Amino acid sequence: MNATYLPVDYLPVLIQLGLALGFIITTMIVTHSVGPKRHSQKKDDPFECGIPVQGDARTPISIKYFLIAILFVLFDVEVIFLYPWAVNFKGLGMTGFIEMVLFMGLLLAGFYYVIKKGVLNWE
Repeated sequence: MNATYLPVDYLPVLIQLGLALGFIITTMIVTHSVGPKRHSQKKDDPFECGIPVQGDARTPISIKYFLIAILFVLFDVEVIFLYPWAVNFKGLGMTGFIEMVLFMGLLLAGFYYVIKKGVLNWE
């Protein structure tokens, strides 16, 4: 196995990167120069599924919504680590079992902390 890499080894990657960037830049330049340039009040209005625009899009949203979303993603991703453990349960032996009990303990401690802080309580 070749342990030393020369700059020439990266040449195909650099060529592909250059071609991709060239294609993107060329496409952007061509579409902006060839495309129509007609603007009007009706055309520049934001279009949202045929529903007329009402109010301001910058209305404040409660931070609780975002906290719930982040916590859902956090705890949902943690469940992904349970699948490999469940598949290899017998092969991991007692060490794997102790590691998973520790992992679940830390996960439940985090969940207990979130509940005690009242993050999941809606007002």
